[in-house]
Amino acid sequence: MASSASSVAPVPKIKPGVAPLRAGEGYSFLLRRLHSLTGIVPIGLFLLEHFISNFESFKGAEAYGKQVAFLNSLPLVVGLELFGIWIPILYHGLYGVYIWYRGDTNVADYPWQGNWLYTAQRWTGIIALVYIAQHTYYLRFTGLHLPTHPMQAFAKVQGEFQNPWMIAFYAVGIIAASWHFCYGLWLFAAKWGITTGETARRRLGYFCLLLALGLVSIGAASMYGFLSTPRQPLDSSASENIVLK
Repeated sequence: MASSASSVAPVPKIKPGVAPLRAGEGYSFLLRRLHSLTGIVPIGLFLLEHFISNFESFKGAEAYGKQVAFLNSLPLVVGLELFGIWIPILYHGLYGVYIWYRGDTNVADYPWQGNWLYTAQRWTGIIALVYIAQHTYYLRFTGLHLPTHPMQAFAKVQGEFQNPWMIAFYAVGIIAASWHFCYGLWLFAAKWGITTGETARRRLGYFCLLLALGLVSIGAASMYGFLSTPRQPLDSSASENIVLK
């Protein structure tokens, strides 16, 4: 008598990949496209500029102050900041939280490397958003008004670094922002059809990894500049308390 072996339906092999931007319903497609684009332009460009500018702290307080003064002397600087930085960051951050809240993760079910990377990218986005909010509030809306007194910027950042917890917070924020942007750049290229093959995606992945390591290194060097330079005193005669009440 022939023995019958229990047949098990083969599990289809699902290849990991990056889902393209889908049309969705209503304005979903447009909002997601805008969210994806703003992560690169202008937010990504601003992030690169911000890392480069902060690297001036490695050269000392005077060089850092001159860089802050230069940035605040740009034509239409208020409009540039409002429409080129703050509104895009606000939209990208809040809509990103919405996507994260409404999204489903399948890391536990399908522990592909890409899923873990994608999940890490979402969480680093939340961390980066908190970091940006705290960083902006402290430097722009408390104590000395740095656009008016740019040469006091170095001392003001040093003041925050007197708290060891803030040093750790800055370090985590730099790592999170670097990862979120660099992996976001890889996702952007894949979703928008810029990298159409596995070879192109793999090569861009190596580039993004090197870019992330480079940004973290620049951020670490910037922090070292603030920590290694003797404490710069704040000019009390220039003090302007602008804390919102």
